[in-house]
Amino acid sequence: MDLSLRGYVTAVVRAQTHETMSEVADQLGQVAELVTSSPALATALSDVAVPTAARQAVVRDLFEAKVADPVMRIVSHAVGTEHPSDLLSALHGVGELARLLTDFPAEAEEADDRPLGRGALRRLLGGMVAAELEPLPDVAAIEDVEDELFRVARIVAATPPLAAALADWSVPSARRAELITDLLAGKATEATIRLLAGAVRLRTRDVAAMVQWLAEQAAAARGWRVARVRAAMELDGSARDRLGEAMARLTGRPVEVQVTVDPALLGGARVEIGDLLVDATTRHRLDQLEEQLRSPEGVARALLGEGDARG
Repeated sequence: MDLSLRGYVTAVVRAQTHETMSEVADQLGQVAELVTSSPALATALSDVAVPTAARQAVVRDLFEAKVADPVMRIVSHAVGTEHPSDLLSALHGVGELARLLTDFPAEAEEADDRPLGRGALRRLLGGMVAAELEPLPDVAAIEDVEDELFRVARIVAATPPLAAALADWSVPSARRAELITDLLAGKATEATIRLLAGAVRLRTRDVAAMVQWLAEQAAAARGWRVARVRAAMELDGSARDRLGEAMARLTGRPVEVQVTVDPALLGGARVEIGDLLVDATTRHRLDQLEEQLRSPEGVARALLGEGDARG
C-alpha cells in the first residue's frame, strides 16, 4: 500500500467514533473479499486500460448504497490512487490497517512513530491532508484550515519549548497528539486539529516546517476547488452549472466557478483550475495561427495551400 493511501486511511478511520471504526474495518474487509472472489469485478478494477474515473464509477455503483460513507471514501480513493495492478492487495491492506487502528491502537501508534525519509513523510502527510480537506463543503472552509495551519506554524516557530516538545521522540506519539489537541481546542476547526494531531504523531525534526508544508498543501487544495474562468461574454446559470459539473468530474470534488468577462477574448473561454490551464478562446486560436504563419514552415504551408486552392 502506498504511503499516501496509508495516511488517507489513517485520517479517515481516526476521525470516527470507536463503534464506527469497527464497522468501517468490517466493511472494508467485506469489500476486499467480495472483489477478490469475483473474477470479473477484480479484472475490471485492475485493468490498466480502464480509466480511473470509470473504475471509481463501478465501485460507487456497487457499494455506495451498501456501505458506510467512510468506507466508500476509502475504497474510491484507493481505486483513484493505487496502480490498478496493486489494487486488490491495497483493498486488503486498507481493511487490515483499519482493524489495526481500531483494535490495536498501541501497535498503530508504534507504526506511526518510526523514522521516515522526507519524501516518505510527505507522502504520508499528503494522504492525511486529502482525507481532512475532501469532506469540507466549500472553498471558504478550506481557506479557514489553511489560515489556521499558517498561524500554528508561526506560533511553533516562535516558541522553541513547544517545538521541542512536539518533536521529542522520547514522548509517546499519542501524548504529542494530545498536546496539540489540548493547545488548539476551541481555537481551530476540527479538521485542522485532527490533521495536526495526526501529523505530530509522526517523527520530524522541524515541526514548524512540517506545519508550514501542510498549510501549503491546503492552499494547493483550495486552488483545485476554484475554477477561474475568463470568458468573452457572461455565462448564464445553466452554462455555469455545466462548467462546474465538468470541473467536478475532473477534480473529483465540488468546484466553485468564478467568471470574469473579457470581450478582448472575442469568443470562447479560458479556464484555470489548480495548475491546469484550458484555453479555448478565439483570441488564443488566432494567436496560435499568427505564430504558425510567422515561422518558415507556416509560410510554406500557407503558400502551398494557396497554390492548391488556385489549381
